[in-house]
Amino acid sequence: MKGGRNLTVNESNYVKSFRLNPANWLMSKKQVDAWTIVHRLTGKPRVIPAP
Repeated sequence: MKGGRNLTVNESNYVKSFRLNPANWLMSKKQVDAWTIVHRLTGKPRVIPAP
């Protein structure tokens, strides 16, 4: 899986709404209906619905 990139300010605020710390997550895949974010340390992916 692709490593990921840093979150933008708007993405960061959206990730906060899921009670996740945005400093620990990288954006891996951004689709129309879902975002795949990857944990910075463990590499575990997580899928959240797109806004």
